[in-house]
Amino acid sequence: MQSSLSFSCGVKSTMAKSPVEVNLIPIEATPETFAEYGQVIEASRDGAGYGPNDAQLDLSKGIPRLYILRLKETPLGFFKITHHAKVTQCLGSIGGDIWYMGVAKPSLIEDDDDGRRVDTVKAKSGHLYIPPEVEEIRVFRFSGPKFVKLHRGTWHAGPLFSGSSIMDFYNLELSNTNVVDHTSHDFTKNNGVSFRFDT
Repeated sequence: MQSSLSFSCGVKSTMAKSPVEVNLIPIEATPETFAEYGQVIEASRDGAGYGPNDAQLDLSKGIPRLYILRLKETPLGFFKITHHAKVTQCLGSIGGDIWYMGVAKPSLIEDDDDGRRVDTVKAKSGHLYIPPEVEEIRVFRFSGPKFVKLHRGTWHAGPLFSGSSIMDFYNLELSNTNVVDHTSHDFTKNNGVSFRFDT
């Protein structure tokens, strides 16, 4: 994490104050603790029928894409957070290693009447949303043979991890998610804060 940022204003460059660092305590991700943000899917016995403990997917707005995402070790902190309005993204560590994700609840506006709110933002892709609040940010810890399904519109930063130079994640989204459905909020620019956590 940067301790200070430089901003350009007109022709004069000024040094902004360092963003306030918000320390978060990771929460173990379980189906109960993560329910507002999505689903934590754990192993089920062979032959078990489909039910509410399975990922409730929405892949209806495009071509599904399932691939292996290779990431290098990441800092245990973030200042940007992203959501996807058209898909329920799924992520999981292939080796079952420990990893983390920063999240905030979905804030998509589905009803046109809510578009009158002064804090409403229109994304480049055309949907409306309310920016996440600093106080709403949580960090979850994922470990073992499980994966996460994010509700459509859940704000997320990660996967984040340390202690391993490379980790592989399977990632289920749409073929063009990162091109046409990638809306981000910069907390340093908009709120003057960044987030960090310890393992």
